[in-house]
Amino acid sequence: MVNLRVLRHFDPWNSSKCTCPNKNTINPYTGCSFMCHYCYATSYIGRRPSSPKIDLIYKLKRDAGKADKSLPVDISLSSDPYPWIETKLNLTRKVLEVLIRRGFRVQITTKSDLVIKDIDLIKIGGVAVSLTITTLDDNLAKKIEPGAPSIKRRIRAAEKIVNEGIPLSVRVDPVIPYLNDDEVQVRELIDTLASIGVKHIVTSTYKARPDNFKRMIDTFPELEMKWKKMYYPQGKIKLSYAYLPLDLRKKLLFPVVDEAKKKRLTYATCREDLLSEKYFKAPTCDGTHLIKGPLESRGNKELSDFL
Repeated sequence: MVNLRVLRHFDPWNSSKCTCPNKNTINPYTGCSFMCHYCYATSYIGRRPSSPKIDLIYKLKRDAGKADKSLPVDISLSSDPYPWIETKLNLTRKVLEVLIRRGFRVQITTKSDLVIKDIDLIKIGGVAVSLTITTLDDNLAKKIEPGAPSIKRRIRAAEKIVNEGIPLSVRVDPVIPYLNDDEVQVRELIDTLASIGVKHIVTSTYKARPDNFKRMIDTFPELEMKWKKMYYPQGKIKLSYAYLPLDLRKKLLFPVVDEAKKKRLTYATCREDLLSEKYFKAPTCDGTHLIKGPLESRGNKELSDFL
């Protein structure tokens, strides 16, 4: 495999549990200012505000000449690509410009409405968007995702993205027992997303790690004993994660995928060992199947206009 500096092959934990297709990923920032309490990435990148990677564009240009263009590129999977400082730095926008010009297919994974500032680029290139929306309850979202844009802002961004003809998937992820798992509310969320024009739903349950579990308990102390009983005496440890028991994971995720099926959306579960059609019916789990062809395949005029 070609040795790349910032455009990395995505193979989390060398795990057979991951159902993502073969792809590369790039993280323009280190750390994440959204400070989501359930975040898994803090166990290895720490918990700190977003900071730009040094010499990123220079390194990316070198990598882009070596990387396999048949693989999609996901921006980004461990640090949100649209923190608030992106409005000043435009680092993610610069990454997009390089990738689009070089003919890469791209997916942007974010929980920020700031993604719409780059719609002019996204519309031209082979780009899809994956937006995380965990609940329709803004008050709950503020507790579990304290630094992230409000749900209302994300819903408006979703509408804008779809109206601009950009393929959109949504991550209903994670589903957390006693917080955002009410079946009526879950189905209402999927109905809302389908009415907007979302094409694909990805979902998974909250998986506990020591650092994020402490944050969750600190935020919801009344749930400490219930969660401990679920995750540690009964749950199964996989790759340092505490999983809920399988039957409970099935119960929590079924309303998400069932409602997606009723709305004729593609749907998938993420790292859950649930690969039957009941829980997984899509060409890809992550939504990269929605990405259109790269810019260079769309005709010389459009390419020359962009450049």
